[in-house]
Amino acid sequence: MADRRILVTGGAGFIGSNLVHYLLGKAEQEHGITVSKVVNLDKLTYAGNRSSLASLADDPRHVLVEGDIQNSELVAFLLRKYNLNAIMHLAAESHVDRSIDSPEEFIMTNFVGTFKLLDAARVYHKERQAAGQSDFRFLHVSTDEVFGSLGPSDPAFSETTPYAPNSPYSASKAGSDHLARSYVHTFHLPVVTTNCSNNYGPFQFPEKLMPLMIQKVIRGEKLPVYGDGSNVRDWLYVEDHCRGLTLAMLKGEIGETYNIGGKCEMKNIEVVHALINAVNAERPDLNRDPAELITFVKDRPGHDRRYAIDCTKIGRELGWQPQETFDSGMRKTVRWYLDHANWIEEIERKYQLQRLGQA
Repeated sequence: MADRRILVTGGAGFIGSNLVHYLLGKAEQEHGITVSKVVNLDKLTYAGNRSSLASLADDPRHVLVEGDIQNSELVAFLLRKYNLNAIMHLAAESHVDRSIDSPEEFIMTNFVGTFKLLDAARVYHKERQAAGQSDFRFLHVSTDEVFGSLGPSDPAFSETTPYAPNSPYSASKAGSDHLARSYVHTFHLPVVTTNCSNNYGPFQFPEKLMPLMIQKVIRGEKLPVYGDGSNVRDWLYVEDHCRGLTLAMLKGEIGETYNIGGKCEMKNIEVVHALINAVNAERPDLNRDPAELITFVKDRPGHDRRYAIDCTKIGRELGWQPQETFDSGMRKTVRWYLDHANWIEEIERKYQLQRLGQA
C-alpha cells in the first residue's frame, strides 16, 4: 500500500474535518492506501472547531496545529518535520455574505494564503526531488462559484467554462485557482485542482443554509429565504466530496482540473421544504408547517441565480460518482444535527464569545 503523509489545511472546518475523518477512516479500504499521518493546519477562526475532531483526540496519526497558511516558516517546518508527501489545501474564507462585508480577509486568506502555501510547497518539492523522492502531490480545492452564474437553460459548468466571479469570495478563489495553475506550468509543482458544488452534511458552521434552517425548524423560528427562493444550486453530500478529493489527490493528472458535483440541482425554496419535511420525519412531534415558517427576505447583492456542475470528467477519468442521493444525504444530515445538539451549542457559544471579544 502507498503510504500517504498529508498536510490538510483548514482541517477543522466543515469540509476539512470531514476529509480528515475520511482519510483516517474509509480511505484505506476504498483507495488501497495507508494514511500514516495527517497534519491538520487550521487557524481555528469562528468556522474551525476542535470539537469537530474530538473523536480523533487519541489517534496518533492526527496532529492538529493552530496556525495560518500565510506563515511560510510554519508550513515549511511541518512539511519537513513529518516528511509529508501531500498537501490537501482547503483553508479558505467561504461565506459570500461575509465577503461582501469584509472582502480584505478573503483576499488575504484565499489569494495571498494560497500563494504562500504554493511557494512553500515549491521549495519543499524541489528538496525532495533532489533527494530522489517524486511522490509529492498538491491538491488545490476550489468552488464552482468561480464560474459565475448560469441562466435557466445554460449547460452546466465544465472544466473549460470561462471564469466570471461575481463576489469578493468567488474572485479570491478564482485568483487562487490561477496561481495554482501558474505553479504547475512555471515551476512544475505537481498540482491538481478541484471545483465543487454546494456541500452539505455534518460539522457545517450554523450560518450556512442547511444547518441554519435545521436549527430554526427545530426551534420553530422563521426561515429567511433570499429573494423569491428560485436561486438554483447543485447539492453535494460532503463525504462524496471527500471521496472525490482523495481520488483527485491520488490519481488526478497533474495540471488538470476536476469538477465535483452532486448531480442534484434544486431551487433554494425546494431545499428548505425538503429540510422541513426531513425534520418532521425525524421528529414527528414537531410537525412544522412550511407556510408558517418560511419568510422571504431582500436578496443579497450579486446573488448568482444558478450553479450546476458537469462532473463527467472525474467520472470518466477517475471513476468517481456520488453515492448519496439528495434524499439519503438529507436524512443523514438532519439526523446528525438532531443527534449533536451539544456540538451546535458549543459552536454558537464560541462564536458569541469571539464576537464579544471583537466588540
